[in-house]
Amino acid sequence: MIYLQLFLSFCLIGILAFGGGYAALPLIHEQCVEINKWLSMAEFSDLLTISQITPGPIAINSATFAGTKVGGITGALIASFGFMLPPFLIVTMLYFLYRKYGQMKPVQNILSGLKPAVTGLIASAAVSISVEALWGGRSVLLSTADWFSAVLALSAFFVLRKWKTGVITTILACGAVGIVREIAVSILG
Repeated sequence: MIYLQLFLSFCLIGILAFGGGYAALPLIHEQCVEINKWLSMAEFSDLLTISQITPGPIAINSATFAGTKVGGITGALIASFGFMLPPFLIVTMLYFLYRKYGQMKPVQNILSGLKPAVTGLIASAAVSISVEALWGGRSVLLSTADWFSAVLALSAFFVLRKWKTGVITTILACGAVGIVREIAVSILG
């Protein structure tokens, strides 16, 4: 029964998660923490952290993490499949529609209108992630900001834009800087 619940819950999330992986996170929270009580809020916070630092889309990683917690490896597979099935079917259907009608002016106008909306969704997710990374649930004030994280984030942004370093290289470099900082803090007290 738990596998069916996992599948249906993550299918629902997959159907409603317009705007990408970050848009799915409130839905995952609702299903996993509030409705089904599969995860505590602390576990959900851990889910977000692990999902952000592992390769792959955050929503799939979150589904896999939650599925593993609830139903082991089988639960992970079922939750991940449940999340991926609706978008797969929708995108496949849209592909065939686009192939047939994509050159029509009304379709082009719709796509032109959707591009700014997607940009807004991505910007909104970036702001939400930035607030969490820099303030971590505290009041959003300059005095409560994590300035180390702010400088590291801006440095990563600058390096990516100026020198076009690879994303993996930048992530590894930021992780190394974080480790060095942690060692320095523990040594210097």
